[in-house]
Amino acid sequence: MVPGAAVLLRTPQGTFTAAVGTTELGTSTPPAADTHFRIASNTKTMTSALIVLLAQDGKLRFGDPVSRYVSGVPGGDTITIAQLLKMRSGLYDYTEAPELAAALDADPGKVFTPQDVLAMAFRRPPPFPPGTAYQYNNTNYALLGLVAEKVDGRPLAQQMQERLWGPLGLRQTSLPTATDTSMPQRYSHGYCYGGSADAFVDLPYPPDLQAAARAGTLQPTDYTHQNPSYATAAGGAISTSDDMATWIRALTSGKVFNAEFQRQWLDSLQPEDPNAPDGQKYGYGISYQRFAPNAAMWYHGGELLGFNSFIGYDPAGDVTLTIWAGLTLAPDGRATAVALLPTVLSEIYAGLWLPPAPTPT
Repeated sequence: MVPGAAVLLRTPQGTFTAAVGTTELGTSTPPAADTHFRIASNTKTMTSALIVLLAQDGKLRFGDPVSRYVSGVPGGDTITIAQLLKMRSGLYDYTEAPELAAALDADPGKVFTPQDVLAMAFRRPPPFPPGTAYQYNNTNYALLGLVAEKVDGRPLAQQMQERLWGPLGLRQTSLPTATDTSMPQRYSHGYCYGGSADAFVDLPYPPDLQAAARAGTLQPTDYTHQNPSYATAAGGAISTSDDMATWIRALTSGKVFNAEFQRQWLDSLQPEDPNAPDGQKYGYGISYQRFAPNAAMWYHGGELLGFNSFIGYDPAGDVTLTIWAGLTLAPDGRATAVALLPTVLSEIYAGLWLPPAPTPT
């Protein structure tokens, strides 16, 4: 029941693509490796890369308190840049604030600044003290975007173009301005059942909605041109499967940082659950998981209204994988691209038992 989805796989044996469905309901245009889509939280891999490069330049340190760069952060003197990068700040996640979803549903074109969304987080109590737990949290990366702009003195999009996309030849990747809701040609439309809150918090759909979707009496809403300015540094970029495959391989194989900071980036991983040290790990804007004895990937996921995606690289096998779908959540509540992951990995690493897909991000 996903309108369209695309898989791109690069291995030493060749490049393989698989696409199903259409880029727009009511048409028959199939997705392709050069189709633009909103990459959502995969943007975090780029924001974090800028922060690491600024540390490499000596312009900041991972142990610096965020209050050195952004004022008004609750407990900002005790929250470090490293804790923001690793999702351990303890700050409230602004995407869980009901007023954000309500504002977007009332006005899909509404423009948000980072300060707007941070204010939603800052007026709520932190769920835990800094550094004591892991919680995937967009507030961290909204702050890191402001840190990068404060330290470098240039807009985030300009920094990404000059330091990341340009040097790596990512010509189809962009970070729109706050008022730009357009998509570069050619692009996929993105759909979601329900309202904005359904995509932000991944709550199960009610049974009547599931039944109507399966019966075809309820069609998903087209969210392609909803203003994504609420995401920006945390999830506002647009790209293609081709560019994302190039990006995740370059980032994880040492083409972005020097040797010293590549090692720090690799060593930043911490288990998300301290009781499962061999499970999912999250570091400086990157996840790592072993899916089977010879199947381990550095990866990230992305989800926002209209799209769900996964990018990953396995250095041992030189396997690069990207998956995206033009529907946030399936009627049964599964994150679409992430739900495809076990099936795709079982094809790549044939015959191996695979644990459940990682938690959507």
